[in-house]
Amino acid sequence: MTTPGAVTPVVTTTPLLEPPALLDLLPAAGALSWVRRGEGLVGWGEAARLEVTGPRALAEAAAWWEAHSAGLDVDDRAGVPGSGPVVFASIAFDPAAGTSVFVVPEVVVGRRDGLAWVTTSGDADPADVLSAAPRTAPSAPGRLRYADGALDPASWCATVAAAVERIDAGELAKVVLARDLLVTADAPLAPRALLARLAARFPDCWTFAVDGLLGATPELLLRRTGRQLSSRVLAGTAPRGAGADDERLAAGLLASAKDRAEHALAVESLVRALDPYCTALTAPGEPELLTLANVRHLATDVTGVQRRAGARGSAGLLELVGAVHPTAAVCGTPTDAAAALIGELEGMDRGRYAGPVGWVDARGDGEFGLALRCAELSDRDPASARLFAGCGIVAGSDPAAELAETQAKFAAFQAALES
Repeated sequence: MTTPGAVTPVVTTTPLLEPPALLDLLPAAGALSWVRRGEGLVGWGEAARLEVTGPRALAEAAAWWEAHSAGLDVDDRAGVPGSGPVVFASIAFDPAAGTSVFVVPEVVVGRRDGLAWVTTSGDADPADVLSAAPRTAPSAPGRLRYADGALDPASWCATVAAAVERIDAGELAKVVLARDLLVTADAPLAPRALLARLAARFPDCWTFAVDGLLGATPELLLRRTGRQLSSRVLAGTAPRGAGADDERLAAGLLASAKDRAEHALAVESLVRALDPYCTALTAPGEPELLTLANVRHLATDVTGVQRRAGARGSAGLLELVGAVHPTAAVCGTPTDAAAALIGELEGMDRGRYAGPVGWVDARGDGEFGLALRCAELSDRDPASARLFAGCGIVAGSDPAAELAETQAKFAAFQAALES
């Protein structure tokens, strides 16, 4: 039975002959992005939106997205992951307490493996959509002023020392502590310019933006393509140096018992959470080095194949994300004890920092990273933002060294602000 006058929303995906520079297409406001080495997705406009909080937040979001996408009239002429209807998501670090945001764009432009496409809602002409891309560069933000967030550096170091005492007492093995930094500019901050600078400086990271949270994350929490699952776990960090000193720092990171122990906890927590959903799961025994412009990380790429039968075989990407988050890379081990200690010691609301961020399409394919190396633009003042950085605390962690690590991670976003 059809309701008289009801119109089924139309979503059309059209292949493009000339792959565009994705980040150049973004408007001044409302940017949505998931881009690495020029490939990925960007979007703008809002065809639908969901904000959700509570213990069933991800289940409610998955049901909402399934119902929304099922009610669309879809003409997808590309048929690849990311084509057709797509929802961008930025999930709270604690979805039960924080607000997670899901945005279905009016326009999505994608690039993958030499293919490019544009997805539009309604009767918009793809040529008009692409020709409306901004033609002028945004103005510079002017002078920047920084201020301490919840804790000043000395107080944060004392917090790290307190966490190490709790670890030494046997309460937990690892906790990830973060700090925030406030920045105010003379002029409104321009997301499109910030994303372009982040992408240029960190091409191996995923440059993301959802509802005012933007950054460049090196950590892939979970990718799903059909039944194929993959993740990149990062834990253990060293700064970059010049010349021979850079090589010394790299060798030191690989040999560091403290960093390798921290990394092993992160890999084990992901594998333990993902294993019940998989018929096969592979995690290399030794980490590799991931080299970025400002730091190096120990990295392990985990791959798996999702089951075909049973409740876990029918799990969608959002359920899988909920199962693996938070990993030891952003929370600690054991999870409950680490989360409780974060709430006790950290002194701030993380919001969507260190939460999953990414996209999922109507087929169930998608990619989620962790919202790291990022800033949240202020709703009240477009010239202000809150930056975040954190590090894993384990037995033997030195507060001064951990403070330096957060400063190196802040520098990733500060470079984009100050360019």
